[in-house]
Amino acid sequence: MELFDTHTHLDAPQFDGDREETIARAFESGVTRMINIGFNRETIPTTMSLTEKYDSIYAAIGWHPVDAIDFREGDLEWIASLCAHPKVVAIGEIGLDYYWDTSPKDVQQALLRRQIGLARELNMPIVIHNRDAHEDIVKILREEKASEVGGVMHSFSGSWETAKQCLHMGFHLSFGGPVTFKNARVPKEVLKETPMDRLLIETDSPYLTPHPFRGKRNESAHVRLVAEAAAEIKGLHLEELSKKTYANALERFGIQRNPEEKG
Repeated sequence: MELFDTHTHLDAPQFDGDREETIARAFESGVTRMINIGFNRETIPTTMSLTEKYDSIYAAIGWHPVDAIDFREGDLEWIASLCAHPKVVAIGEIGLDYYWDTSPKDVQQALLRRQIGLARELNMPIVIHNRDAHEDIVKILREEKASEVGGVMHSFSGSWETAKQCLHMGFHLSFGGPVTFKNARVPKEVLKETPMDRLLIETDSPYLTPHPFRGKRNESAHVRLVAEAAAEIKGLHLEELSKKTYANALERFGIQRNPEEKG
């Protein structure tokens, strides 16, 4: 069985003491591919370094809405230049975050629009961060014609009505640790309704740790727990769920199978 963690932060300081061991545990758990997220001036270079060191780690790079206030002229050109790297597979995570009061809403929205424009120019998918901004996210994605490139709604937390609008624009929905939580009714209901060809799984490690490790540091090996929960919700065998989400990730991010991989 092969698992694909489509959203992780292995360069986070929480892993400074045991990063190599953490990545090794992911491999031992069946996680054969991961996408690390570079989302600001500090984490984009460290993400690129991980992709150079590990064959199985890919990169998504962009500018996180929480850090939008720190965005400077020239940063978009820098991101664009790095997108030429063969292991950069998406622009993200980008989006809106109305929970953390660090960047004004208008600044976040303007930066999101610019990054969607870059994705359309480069014909690359986008990874969307959305926290407490469902209506504005859908509005901007629609106005900026994000359907031309599609992408991933990372750690999806919206309603099924919001999900349907995102699916209509060609997006995949990705689910993580919350679908293992006992009282997380909405994410479980949305996952159940999500078409199998649009479903992805992730950890967002070191955050959003799944049950039974909730409250502790998350890591990519735990994506298996997400897969197990998703399989139960969908009424599928774990092997079937893992195979389909793995294939979905390869297709969504334009990653070729290795010759030894099964189809």
